Amino acid sequence: MAAPGSAALPVLILLFILLLLLPPPLRAAEPSEEPADTRGAAQARAYSAPAPVTDVARLCVCDLLVAQCDVNCCCDADCSPQEFGLFTACSVPLVRGDSHLCRQKAAVYSLDVEANPPERTFQLIDQVNPSIFCIHATNYKQALYLRSPEMPTPENFDDLLNEFGSSAFSAEPENVDTDPPDANETQRYEYGLPIQTQDAFLRLPSPVVSSWCSDANPAGFLVNQATKCIRSVSVERCESIQALNMQFYINSSILAVPKSTQKVNISVQSIAVQSLEGMRTLLKGADGLRLPLILDDLCLNVVLGVSYHITYTDTGEIIEAAAAFVLGAITKETLSVQQSFQISFTQVDTKPAPLSGSPGYVVGLPVRAGFGPRGSGITQSTSRHSQLSILQSTPSQDCLAAQAARAPVLFGHNMISGCKLRITAAMKCQPLAQTLLDVLKGQSFPEYVASFGNSQAQDVLDWVPITHLHISEQSSCQIPVSFGIEVKWTKYGSLVNPQARIVNVTATLTTTTLQQLPSGRERTIPITSSVVFTDISSPAEPGYKAWPTINIKLPYDFFYPFV
Repeated sequence: MAAPGSAALPVLILLFILLLLLPPPLRAAEPSEEPADTRGAAQARAYSAPAPVTDVARLCVCDLLVAQCDVNCCCDADCSPQEFGLFTACSVPLVRGDSHLCRQKAAVYSLDVEANPPERTFQLIDQVNPSIFCIHATNYKQALYLRSPEMPTPENFDDLLNEFGSSAFSAEPENVDTDPPDANETQRYEYGLPIQTQDAFLRLPSPVVSSWCSDANPAGFLVNQATKCIRSVSVERCESIQALNMQFYINSSILAVPKSTQKVNISVQSIAVQSLEGMRTLLKGADGLRLPLILDDLCLNVVLGVSYHITYTDTGEIIEAAAAFVLGAITKETLSVQQSFQISFTQVDTKPAPLSGSPGYVVGLPVRAGFGPRGSGITQSTSRHSQLSILQSTPSQDCLAAQAARAPVLFGHNMISGCKLRITAAMKCQPLAQTLLDVLKGQSFPEYVASFGNSQAQDVLDWVPITHLHISEQSSCQIPVSFGIEVKWTKYGSLVNPQARIVNVTATLTTTTLQQLPSGRERTIPITSSVVFTDISSPAEPGYKAWPTINIKLPYDFFYPFV
């Protein structure tokens, strides 16, 4: 027999389901829209701006004097109402925080000039940024304060050097591209790319954090570099220090092109031995390895300098690599040595830019010029079209036929040349002006001139920029008729052996008005090009004698047995 409540349970469930299916009861009519103030308050609560980090009402950027009133500084708390009455304007009328925030407080200062005396007015307003890229909340806490850098200690120095010691570093880990290179992609070295070797890249040690050597500096393709750094050494460990061994710099072959299997071995070009006094001796026929050797209290064959020379093709392929070494000795008292490293590049079937003196210019040698600075220094070219040159006179004296004839500018040689231009009525002004400019300046006029005859490309401060002047008339059509180069030089160094040094180069272009000729008429005008060298050395002081006179009397047999 069933319990009394068990029969009523299905009835209760059925009633509950019917109540859920009934429609909701009717309510009284309500406004379709919320009041504006209620809706605005709700939006304000939903989009409330973060608490300001800076109280703009207390911020005053023009308050420079302590406990004194700054003139026209309307936010200066040290100013009294009487002093505000003397102001002419507010130097800082608006003070606000971060302008990138979507909503922020701003302090507005102004002067009420209608009052007597004038009064300062202050108003604190809510400023809205209309930009859609504004910042709603500054929730990145690390950006609100300056993080103190980690100071190097003996415990973390190696970790910091590995993280920041390379030529370039990033806070994010680099993504290693494991995809194979495209078969259609041309593999070649480009300017600045690290020269790859079997294990990593060609190392050119250089100072990083201090003057101590770091072997993590890669040699860049076509980037001429010259570095000097200090290496810690000791006689007891000289045979085990890799950086003092010749083999460390030539044991890894260079890849002919990036990511290739073709290898180029580094050969030994020359070996020079430096004595403890600094005198160097070039060893003849020495092309083998000379390993460090401990002998008594000395360590011999220590690498003091390495000079790499790379030969490449015009397609960016390295075909030859050589290294010239300077070896020396260290004593038991030596704790560190200075090493020098250098790398240079030469394109195959071309000659490197020759020197014109050491260090000063030699009269009759070409003035060295180049372009830049780009990358690590001045770019030089052995092409005659990229050197400092002037127009070369030809037997025909025809300017339009003498465009390719150029004469190099030789130091100390004043030169003048020219040609004749036959103008007809059919000639157009602009094409003719450009043609004459190419005739006078050449295809590619250099930008810099070497101050010394042996100035290195990486020493940008040893190169003098060429100053250009333009002398013209007021006319719509101007054609160049003259191009003059003035080279100012001075005697540098000792009076006994002065060295010629270029200090200024000025190129002056003179143009004239091209008169329109009647049909069938012709006119011939001269075109000139010149170069002048001016010595601006300061004269010796009055009364100065280069060779002092010694007033002594020598014995009569002082030169015996010579007469």
